[in-house]
Amino acid sequence: MKIVDFVIKLFQSLVIAAVLIYFLTGYDSAFEADQSCHAYLSGYNDKSGNYGCDHDIETHQWILFDHTEDTKPATIIKKFRYKFL
Repeated sequence: MKIVDFVIKLFQSLVIAAVLIYFLTGYDSAFEADQSCHAYLSGYNDKSGNYGCDHDIETHQWILFDHTEDTKPATIIKKFRYKFL
């Protein structure tokens, strides 16, 4: 019985930790994530337009990417996750 109680408490602790990590990290809104992405983008001296910021609605984040070659997929440089709840 002690093992079952331990497993239940361990599971509850993991759920609480995951919820706290989610709500204490990330940006509060999509606007803040967008501003951070574009501020980070302005640090790159890019005349060719290979770097950019794009909004991914499914994962609730802005993505800073480098798209240098048309034949290869873009390289993700940094992700800016925001909370959607």
